[in-house]
Amino acid sequence: MTELKFNNVIKRYGKTEVVHGIDLEVKNKEFLVLVGPSGCGKSTLLRMIAGLEEISEGTISIDNQVINDVAPKDRGLAMVFQNYALYPHMSVYENMAFGLKQLKTPKEEIQQRVEEVAEILGLEDLLQRRPHELSGGQRQRVAMGRAMVRKPDIFLFDEPLSNLDAKLRIQMRAEIKMLHQRVQSTMVYVTHDQVEAMTLADRIVVLKDGYIEQVGTPLELFLKPVNIFVAGFIGTPPMNLVPCTIKSEGEKDYLYFDDSIRIPVPPLSGAEITDGQKVVMGIRTEEISIATETDRPEWVFSGTVKVVEPLGNENHLYVELGAVTFVARCEGRRIIKSGDKIDIAFNLEQLHIFDEETTKVVYQNG
Repeated sequence: MTELKFNNVIKRYGKTEVVHGIDLEVKNKEFLVLVGPSGCGKSTLLRMIAGLEEISEGTISIDNQVINDVAPKDRGLAMVFQNYALYPHMSVYENMAFGLKQLKTPKEEIQQRVEEVAEILGLEDLLQRRPHELSGGQRQRVAMGRAMVRKPDIFLFDEPLSNLDAKLRIQMRAEIKMLHQRVQSTMVYVTHDQVEAMTLADRIVVLKDGYIEQVGTPLELFLKPVNIFVAGFIGTPPMNLVPCTIKSEGEKDYLYFDDSIRIPVPPLSGAEITDGQKVVMGIRTEEISIATETDRPEWVFSGTVKVVEPLGNENHLYVELGAVTFVARCEGRRIIKSGDKIDIAFNLEQLHIFDEETTKVVYQNG
């Protein structure tokens, strides 16, 4: 059983505080992903776990043992870096065995562990090659193998796929996911790519400016973002986020975007919203589509297509309604061109409303 816990962890460089009071628990055998834009503190957190950065305040513990002052080599961790960090003059076998040799592991045990891990990672036929004879994906597998042979309690990944091309990233994502399912170890993974986070994680920690914005499963973050930042960061393409004003007219509530556009929304009773409040409407692109006869007429609007992004299986349409542009989706075989006039339907059963000032969610349904 291996659990990792942050208790009010703070990191300062001089007088500048870059990580602010992080409280977080990583469960046994969990695949936890730290995600956020550059400079949010995710790699700093990972390096503090590994012992490569000192902790300014607070504690990090593994199975209830505080590791703040434990040497990196004694923490039971293994780290996979972005740049592979393989020894160019050594074979794949020698790179994978190097750490075990430093620990004075018996030669027979080293061979057994390397061969076992090579089989898991599909490296059996590459053990005598040098790193320059390998592809990027193969080098990354060697780096993972070097970590695996040590049988660590926790694996740490610091943006391991960022140097790979798009096709290899997709392949390696699947391999890392299968690796976790096979070795059943606790894993902490850092990335700025929210697609990686969504596809790999059991839970995701969204960071911004050294603070945790939200922690949850990929589906929880996608369906129930707690603020505008998470709503715009999670999801591809991002959620439509449009400033507007709430107005109540009789028993109905409307979102006003300008004098020409108002959208009737489901009853907002129970939500902490007042008449005339400045808000931001959020709606996912898949909840805006070309209108059909079955759509509710009051949720259908006419607009002009400004940009079409064809992706094969679907098209992303940038549709202008008055002074506001929304991104919608349609089936990929449908021929739509820039300048076309179309009717689009909103599924307002999947609506998010955020307070413009605090950026926090004040209403969600669906």
